[in-house]
Amino acid sequence: MKHIIAPSILSADFANLQREIEMLNESQAEWIHVDVMDGVFVPNISFGFPVLKAVKKYAKKPLDVHLMIVNPEKYIEEFASAGADIITVHYEACTHLHRVIQSIKNTGCKAGVALNPHTPIEALQDVIADLDLVLIMSVNPGFGGQQFIPNSLTKIKAIKQMAELKNPKLIIEVDGGINELNMESVIRAGASAIVAGNAIFAANDPIQTIAHFNKININLSSV
Repeated sequence: MKHIIAPSILSADFANLQREIEMLNESQAEWIHVDVMDGVFVPNISFGFPVLKAVKKYAKKPLDVHLMIVNPEKYIEEFASAGADIITVHYEACTHLHRVIQSIKNTGCKAGVALNPHTPIEALQDVIADLDLVLIMSVNPGFGGQQFIPNSLTKIKAIKQMAELKNPKLIIEVDGGINELNMESVIRAGASAIVAGNAIFAANDPIQTIAHFNKININLSSV
């Protein structure tokens, strides 16, 4: 199974966002990761519907939209209409998580749930069978450029074991501090999708960096 590379445009050059999206179109990346932050759930504000619509206009790859916002259930239909292909909400932000998951699926988007570093994977026991994706945060959400939290590897392995029992097709995505030095260990732990921001956009040649990520050949079935 080949892992998915999803560059996070939170680290892109916002003054040249069209150029950055077109670069990703030409790269070996499979998805484009879009981090939406509201300044309430996380201590940062990124962008919302107008930027997502602009990105969708030029993107030729699926938009993987990660909602780091309170009350995400209020905005599911609007994010879907703005161009999201995958919508991921935070477990910590949803009082009625199952309802939110169904709302996402009703729009035709794939449904994901993200877990903060302190949230145990057991929180997903009752919904994992309904999910297309679980996003393990390997940094505390809110800012790019943070260091990978080593204990995330243990969580990835545990969610992989849970998925094998309840949802073998589940995509396990990992986001935060991933680079060429730790990517292999993240995939060996069970990740099937990798979000990378600074490691790609701060590189001298982002397209070559993405290509290098894709050369890391690991047999995930042996993990």
